[in-house]
Amino acid sequence: MGVESAPPMADRNEFYAQAIKFCFAFTGLLTSYLTWGYMQELIMTTKFEPTPSSPDGHFPSAAFCVFSNRFLAIVVAIVAVKLRHGAVFANNVAPLYIFTPCALSNTMSSWSQYASLRYVSFPVQTVFKSSKIIPVMIMGKILKGAVYPNSQYCEAFLITVGVAIFSVASQESSSENTTEIVGLIFMLMYITFDCFTSQWQSKIYDMYGRNNVDPYQMMLGVNSSAICITTFGLIVSGDFPRVWEFFMVNPNVLVYNIVTAITSASGQLCIYYTIKEFGPIVFTIIMTVRQMISICISAVKFGHHISSIAFCGAVIVFGVLFYQIRRKYLANKKKKSDGAIPAKAVVVEDAKKDEEMVALKG
Repeated sequence: MGVESAPPMADRNEFYAQAIKFCFAFTGLLTSYLTWGYMQELIMTTKFEPTPSSPDGHFPSAAFCVFSNRFLAIVVAIVAVKLRHGAVFANNVAPLYIFTPCALSNTMSSWSQYASLRYVSFPVQTVFKSSKIIPVMIMGKILKGAVYPNSQYCEAFLITVGVAIFSVASQESSSENTTEIVGLIFMLMYITFDCFTSQWQSKIYDMYGRNNVDPYQMMLGVNSSAICITTFGLIVSGDFPRVWEFFMVNPNVLVYNIVTAITSASGQLCIYYTIKEFGPIVFTIIMTVRQMISICISAVKFGHHISSIAFCGAVIVFGVLFYQIRRKYLANKKKKSDGAIPAKAVVVEDAKKDEEMVALKG
């Protein structure tokens, strides 16, 4: 006797549930990282009151910004894991050492991004950040043996081109927008480490099971290693005394660091949730679209003009995104209507395949 297909009401309910999850992830990422991005640029590019160790008035340590983010994140993770699982480390399935590679890459990614802000113009930053989708796919192939159809590479390329067009065409020319070679090196480091981080986190979910590693445990594991790495770096470099001296003269910078740490912690929770529920490619696409939204907000706030060329870039990006959403929904619906697998089993299988982005996108 054949298995009955899922009723239309169940299809709609599942679609709405996934839509709500996606909206939650999208809104959380957008709110956290728009604020975080603004604050980190404020810290690293503003000239504050000079100090003996920082005569130019610039904040003296990109590594400390990474440290402050990791410090608050690990506090939040410890509290959350304790409340949710009854113990901080005892009930964790994944061992701490397995998080070290992505902790190191995440630390280097954050440091590279902070360091690049002084050397790279805004258009170059946005183009680099919008080009991460294909590198993430390549890193997934290297780390996990993931196979992506050619159509998905094409879609990723179109999104990258669309965001690049939108970003560059929306930026008004300025004599201060200069780019140095060292800045490009920092941005290349940022993209490489960032792509590795999201794919390694995805690999951990594959290795130990989605149900055995929740976002709080992921946050705890990554930041436990990251706080050790950043603390060691600050001690070796001797940045702690310079930062303390800078805070004494510029107490408002301490407030900026606290706000950055809070939004970084909330952003990390949203990252782990998004990667677990939708996979690393969807996460990267959301963060790519964020670049466009940040430019739109800036245009509204400061009265900048968005050209027709930039509008065409936006049409390309959102056209591809809506096409992807509709194609996946239709493929999922067709699969369940074939009656080969019970509806509940399809949801479980789709959750895994969403991580790989293979079958339902093929």
